[in-house]
Amino acid sequence: MEYKERYQEWLSNPYFDADTKAELEGLKDDENEIKERFYTDLEFGTAGLRGVIGAGTNRMNIYTVRKATQGLANYIQKSGNADKGVAIAFDSRRMSPEFADEAALCLAANGIKAYVFESLRPTPELSYAVRKLGCIAGINITASHNPPEYNGYKVYWEDGAQITPPHDKGIMDEVKAVVDYTTMKTMPLDEAKAKGLYEVIGKEVDDTYIAELKKQVLHQDAIDAVGKDLKIVYSPLHGTGNIPARRILKELGFENVYVVKEQELPDGEFPTVSYPNPEAAEAFELGLKLAKEVDADIVLATDPDADRLGVYVKDSKSGEYKVLTGNMSGCLLADYEIGQRKALYGLPEDGKLIKTIVTSNMADAIAEYYGVGLIEVLTGFKYIGQQILGFEQTGKGQYLFGFEESYGCLIGTHARDKDAIVATMALCEAAAYYKTQGKTLWDAMIEMYERYGYYKDAIQSITLKGIEGLAKIQEILETLRKNPPAEIAGYKVLKARDYKKDTVQDMETGEVTTTGLPNSNVLYYDMPDGTWLCVRPSGTEPKVKFYYGVKGTSLEDADEKSEEMGEAVLQMIDKML
Repeated sequence: MEYKERYQEWLSNPYFDADTKAELEGLKDDENEIKERFYTDLEFGTAGLRGVIGAGTNRMNIYTVRKATQGLANYIQKSGNADKGVAIAFDSRRMSPEFADEAALCLAANGIKAYVFESLRPTPELSYAVRKLGCIAGINITASHNPPEYNGYKVYWEDGAQITPPHDKGIMDEVKAVVDYTTMKTMPLDEAKAKGLYEVIGKEVDDTYIAELKKQVLHQDAIDAVGKDLKIVYSPLHGTGNIPARRILKELGFENVYVVKEQELPDGEFPTVSYPNPEAAEAFELGLKLAKEVDADIVLATDPDADRLGVYVKDSKSGEYKVLTGNMSGCLLADYEIGQRKALYGLPEDGKLIKTIVTSNMADAIAEYYGVGLIEVLTGFKYIGQQILGFEQTGKGQYLFGFEESYGCLIGTHARDKDAIVATMALCEAAAYYKTQGKTLWDAMIEMYERYGYYKDAIQSITLKGIEGLAKIQEILETLRKNPPAEIAGYKVLKARDYKKDTVQDMETGEVTTTGLPNSNVLYYDMPDGTWLCVRPSGTEPKVKFYYGVKGTSLEDADEKSEEMGEAVLQMIDKML
């Protein structure tokens, strides 16, 4: 069916509600917008759905949510696990509660019980709830850190991680097979409740989730000693982190937690930022202002679904607040968690540190220093979750820490996704511990550089929207695939990895080996001195991302090398546009 026919079908079919039709009627003179909304279905990918909210097959709305849920319900029924139920959470975004209920009522109409949180909750708590309640799957309504016009739909499997093979493909195929919107099932809320197919959850899951976090504390003694003195500024960026982050800090004994008032309350418009991303400097403007007023030691911000944590720490020597990238805070926590576990309890022989392929090579140095195994996985925290499941199933390997460059990590195995609440807790604990040693978190970071090397990692990305943008992103990847660069920023390319073709080519000898990882549209170039570049399309935004890392002899040297690499990457991009 052509996009115009689809558009007319939505306008004329009595199945679609009056508000949807009114919105579409308002577009009748805008050919481009009609095309964008109806030229395709909003793709259900490996991360679920993510798109702009609005009427149409290529938008997030109650009908595309119902379609995704009907596909999921069909897959669950075929797996023979319909009796286990599905946990559902949602964040502060526009339409999040409505989409959560839409998903729940579609499941209920298919005879599958939905456990729906009473109000907004963080992603890691949903991941925890799936396993706590013995569910077969979980749904989280969130678009994470995207701009306010977006929403999303993430699917989790019974291990609490986002879906991986074979379930991702199985669910995607079932969603694609749902072509007639009028065949999707739903039922009234009161009927679903009366039949025991819709249950509201809340405090009981909150309490056990918080209890799991507390089990990860290594130095309560340090918190008891300086928790009343340490000054923490925190912002939930209008999202889900406010209540759980403050609760865990208060219950552990941190008495000076200053919340950024302007960003405290849930608000799907995210009025204080252009988009609610703790990776962006603007997200911290208000937090840093407050930090200077109260002389804070540490400044923290979680994204709307509280799986990512941004950090600034005070340098006591200069009085400035230094930003920690996701790689820096991840390495800081990895070193603290593994180092202190070793000091307190010793480390297991088969202990593992897990990182993604675009995460800092400092992780490799940390693993080597403590004598623990390092596992490298594809980008996406679900692959870290998959490793934890593998450890449990085989009895081989013990999870110590896992993180990725995009400001996400997991301490403990209570969840199987990034957990910014446990990361908030652990960073504050580490700050307390170092304070008892007369050091700041920045001092600890400098000590790490001196011990492991001055690693510096960065990213350049270009946004290419719409149909043409998608085609251009694919063209960039194919150009590099056919003609891998021999040199980047003066560094000779030693090996070219192609995760789509599952090849690692030695550029000098021509020898080809396999990557050992699942198929993915990703290219990676190894260069001397630990230098690297990785190119991949974003799984959640219309972007192509260029990740790179260098190793310097000092902070200044690393900065210089990183800047040169960044310029070389931009030149590379310009040539391909």
